[in-house]
Amino acid sequence: MAYLQSFGAAEVVTGSCHVLHIEKGPVVMVDCGMFQGEHEKENYRPFGFHPRDIDVLLITHAHLDHVGRIPKLVKEGFRGKIISQRSTFDLMEVVLLDAAHLMEEEYRTAFRKAQRRGEERKVPKPLYTTEDVEAVYDLPCIYAEYDEKIHLSHDVYAIFRNAGHILDSATIQIHFLEKGEHKTIVFSGDLGNHNDIVMPDPVQVRKADTLYIESTYGDRNHKPIDESVAEFKKVIFDTLMSRGNVIIPSFAIERTQEILCLLKRMYRKKELPPCKIFLDSPMAIRATNLYKKYHTELSRECNAFLKEDGTIFEFPWLHYTLKPEESRKINNENGCIIIAGSGMCTGGRILHHFKNRIWNPKNSVIFVGYQANGTLGRKIVDGAKWINIYHEEIKINARIYTINGFSAHADQSELIAWMEGFDHLGKIFLIHGERQKQEIFKKVIARRLPKHKVHIVKEKEKVWI
Repeated sequence: MAYLQSFGAAEVVTGSCHVLHIEKGPVVMVDCGMFQGEHEKENYRPFGFHPRDIDVLLITHAHLDHVGRIPKLVKEGFRGKIISQRSTFDLMEVVLLDAAHLMEEEYRTAFRKAQRRGEERKVPKPLYTTEDVEAVYDLPCIYAEYDEKIHLSHDVYAIFRNAGHILDSATIQIHFLEKGEHKTIVFSGDLGNHNDIVMPDPVQVRKADTLYIESTYGDRNHKPIDESVAEFKKVIFDTLMSRGNVIIPSFAIERTQEILCLLKRMYRKKELPPCKIFLDSPMAIRATNLYKKYHTELSRECNAFLKEDGTIFEFPWLHYTLKPEESRKINNENGCIIIAGSGMCTGGRILHHFKNRIWNPKNSVIFVGYQANGTLGRKIVDGAKWINIYHEEIKINARIYTINGFSAHADQSELIAWMEGFDHLGKIFLIHGERQKQEIFKKVIARRLPKHKVHIVKEKEKVWI
């Protein structure tokens, strides 16, 4: 009998990794993501299965918490096929190389310091290197197209549906035949917000005997997008008019493109005070170029921009800063907008901008994305008065704003509405969420969809299909 096990994103948001065992069929993995925030150390432990036993890896999308452990999987023996959208492979390469570079840099710094203490042997090696990332692309890769059957074996096939979360993100349906009975398992992936500026709405799936659904925002509804945009504009206007600077920690993929699109809209409508806008993230710049390359997958507004002036995101006040020396020059600017990574403030250039500006009450920080437990971003959002950056204690005097309406995740109402849209829906299993929030979501589902059994998946738990 077929069964599923989750080796990540079970009672936590990150580390997506789900393995489907089909009797007399292939062993199928959906995602192999990195743990983030307070669970980061989990990345270094054994998977809980042998990577060589996996026949096929299906990828829902290219966010680090869904692809970040793939090089480790390959390094430890995986030799199967990888299946995903073409643009996901391209985005994944950007994400994984960036992660590898950061880990290698952190290792070199820690090793040098340990050498001075004679403790270099105690320094853990990087989870993987750039060479390990390159090895991923030596494996057989199959490009999926939305709504087309991809056969994994004679009686097993998968269909990718548009999840509307980031570029070419997918909900994945897996169909198989077991003892003469047809069964369908659906992995929602991360479902998009219907109010997304850049991405189209998620596609409604119609049939699932078993549904594994994300629950990141299962406990709440987002602020309406119109209110979020209005708040965003007000913070930008008020801060710039007082000669302050706006700092936006932003995820390189999707959130950055959404913010750029919104700023371009403001510029064209003359709602933006004169200023310089810096996209200070090499990874985000590379991702933005890929969004432009695959522009047909984006919203009507993005493609209207392209048709009208030949670009989607660019306008005269926007500056891309690739090189470190270009980034340092931003310190001399005032009355500007700085978009930098990482989105949860766990590293990257955003830390330099915090060090130089978060102590100044004229400045504003706008959080536009989810902040996982244990991250610096979460500490700031939760009201920290001081933060430690590069071994220096820094007072937070800047105004802090959290605008959740820009989330790339569906909220509680949208998740419920998506489930209500099924013509046939069997058991519901909750993944990708903090336990407390999942408990709230479970009660709401029980009230709105009383005929369906709901279960919160535990790590390594065998779920029989």
